[in-house]
Amino acid sequence: MVRVQPELGPADIYRACDPSAFPFSTTADLPELAEIIGQARAVSSVDFGMGIHNDGYNIYAAGPAGTGKSSTVYNFLSKQAADRPAPDDWVYVHNFAQPHRPNAIRMPAGKAHEFRKYMEKLVEDLQAAITHAFDSEEYEKQKRTIAQQINEKQEAKLAGLNEKAEAGSFTMVRTPAGLAFAPKTAEGETMSREFYEALPPEEQKRIDNGLESLNEELQQIMRLVRQDERAGREAIRDLDREVTSFAAKHLIDEACERWCAVPEMVEYLRAVLTDVVENAEDFKKSDDEAPMMFMGIPVSSKQKGEGAFRRYRINVLVDNSTETGAPVVTESNPVLQNLVGRVEHQAQFGALLTDFSMIKPGALHKANGGFLVLEARDVLTKPYSWDALKRTLKTGEIRIEDIAQQMGFATTATLDPEPIPFKAKIVLIGEPFIYYLLYTQDPDFQELFKVKADFDTVVERTPENEQLYARFIGQMCRQRALAPCAPDGVTRVIEHCSRLADDQHKMTTRFTDVADLLTESSYWARKGKGPRAKTVVSRAHVQKAIDQRIYRSSQIEDRVREMIADAIVMVDTRGAVVGQVNGLSVSSIGDHMFGRPSRITATHRLGEGEVVDIEREVEMGGPIHSKGVLILAGYLGARYASDRPLSLTARLVFEQSYSGVEGDSASSAELYALLSSLSGAPIHQRFAVTGSVNQRGQVQAIGGVNEKIEGFFAVCQALGLKGNESVLIPKANVRNLMLNEHVREAVSRGRFHIHPVSSIDEGISILTGLPAGALTSKGVYPVGSVNRMVVDRLAVLTEKAREARNLNKEGGPLRKAASVSPPGTR
Repeated sequence: MVRVQPELGPADIYRACDPSAFPFSTTADLPELAEIIGQARAVSSVDFGMGIHNDGYNIYAAGPAGTGKSSTVYNFLSKQAADRPAPDDWVYVHNFAQPHRPNAIRMPAGKAHEFRKYMEKLVEDLQAAITHAFDSEEYEKQKRTIAQQINEKQEAKLAGLNEKAEAGSFTMVRTPAGLAFAPKTAEGETMSREFYEALPPEEQKRIDNGLESLNEELQQIMRLVRQDERAGREAIRDLDREVTSFAAKHLIDEACERWCAVPEMVEYLRAVLTDVVENAEDFKKSDDEAPMMFMGIPVSSKQKGEGAFRRYRINVLVDNSTETGAPVVTESNPVLQNLVGRVEHQAQFGALLTDFSMIKPGALHKANGGFLVLEARDVLTKPYSWDALKRTLKTGEIRIEDIAQQMGFATTATLDPEPIPFKAKIVLIGEPFIYYLLYTQDPDFQELFKVKADFDTVVERTPENEQLYARFIGQMCRQRALAPCAPDGVTRVIEHCSRLADDQHKMTTRFTDVADLLTESSYWARKGKGPRAKTVVSRAHVQKAIDQRIYRSSQIEDRVREMIADAIVMVDTRGAVVGQVNGLSVSSIGDHMFGRPSRITATHRLGEGEVVDIEREVEMGGPIHSKGVLILAGYLGARYASDRPLSLTARLVFEQSYSGVEGDSASSAELYALLSSLSGAPIHQRFAVTGSVNQRGQVQAIGGVNEKIEGFFAVCQALGLKGNESVLIPKANVRNLMLNEHVREAVSRGRFHIHPVSSIDEGISILTGLPAGALTSKGVYPVGSVNRMVVDRLAVLTEKAREARNLNKEGGPLRKAASVSPPGTR
């Protein structure tokens, strides 16, 4: 005999929370929450990932949106980072040997900013010292001596040539084009053109030959003069170098002694000294120097000096002077430039210019030595960012890259900064499906993110966790400046958290939803009161917020219910019909889910054991729904026709279904409709059914049980509640029930009924009011039971099928009739 479960009472369909368990007047009296609720596994994983410093042990925090992953990870990392030392600073300096490749230098934390100011002062001191050295009398004396020596050499060479010219009756003259020779008359005056032309040809030839000889000697002497001038300039440059080195060396030596703890800095300062000596002219000041002009625009000497001294600037890329521990960096827009840094350009006189001082840091630079928190979806959707992040982790260095170069576009000449060594912990935050997608499709991901912190969506509803939830509510109210909650308000929030978790014994950890509920509850508590009025959120305010949220999103649900009430969509809640049952389904429209009944019908005829799912035949049924139909077909054949052919063709359909059907939660309802069709036992239409079935006839748990029950109850109210309406649900779903107040009130008054079932036999007994029937010792079902009527009907179909086959084999009336032409065809 099949044992039928008793229907559920009010205590079975809702787990209330006792306000007396919270001994406070409002949540404002509660202390701050110092721990993370329900995420022990994730916290342990994060702690492990932070504690292990080997390469590849970066962290992926996996969990649905709203579970508090980001805030939990950031707060946890901040506490851990506070106990770690601040990382080193990083600066970029000019590379005097290769200007397009600036050098990166590591400095102790807080020293980079100090060194930048020191270099600014050093450049000023160098300029003053070198200017003073060039203005000294000793420098001018040596410079005049060099010039005098050069002039004396030039004059001696020219004097000898002049004497030779005088001896040949020629004189040396100075013209705008330079030195030249001219013949003289007997009186010693320069010969005119007319006088020359009056001379005999022999005399003219002598003069021409003499001039040619003198000009050749003059050219040779002028080459020697120019060599002397170059030697003089080089001597002055050597003097300038000597003077500059003398004036600057002691300053650079002092700087090297000051910064000797950083060997790279000492090397850089030595390079600065060499460059200063080579470019001493840049340090000379002249008050009477005329301003330089560019396209009619005067460029002041100050601007000129600033341009010359830019190469001595210090570009502080990372300054950790204000850090008290390791940095925890988040980047909300991880495009390539924000991740690995960029080289900026400046428009000047129609051209784009850049230098090492325009190198800007990225999030990887800022997080170097600490922690970087990124959203996985954001990194993956930004071009080249994921590849750059992986490359940084694999090579252990940050390389600033130009996205235009990676894309192959022509770009302006830019810099290639020296890569910076990278050592930090990366924490990616994202949904679980992204983790599994990367794990299976990206081999690098397995090597680079070896720690998975799996954030749970629910937590056990224990008294201890309820108390923690109360403290969390108080903390949210303080952080968001909300009205505090009274104990009964806290209990209603906790009960709603169990509803969100779809489990009486658990609460949701999607704290974003909880925070939104508190915000809306505070609004309704303060509505209509003055801004300074003291308000407390009560149970009624929380319930108001829940009801209003549903109301704002339930327009489509109301329209569907109206169509059922107006008989546009046919759903019966009265009478009894063979082969027809009310199945329950859930519709999701973004932020709102609601349940609705659908009429499911079944028909059968003589056939070859085929159960046809019309939804699948027209490609409106999903694979899981089709699987459920095949399972019930397997149950039907195994139970009722295990030793003989199943000689029927059955058809199942969701009536008035105009969209796809997916899921197996209606498979038990479809089986009930088919059993009713076979047995002829009508199903009372006051029932609605949900639950999947396996091949052994056991009813299995489904999802959305609360929405399905509430949806059918609302339809019953719209059609007129008679008090005998009922719902059949899987027994395994009883713990998932957290029904609304209207359903609970109807159940407590006996005007609505919920039956848990664990087998098809239980369900068919309740639906038809007839016993399902169990096999007797003789292997038969009792007369009058549903199972006996199903077996008898199948036996009749089998016998008819056998008769049809025999007649067909013997060439009986069926074959003869087939050979006779219908009347009127001849």
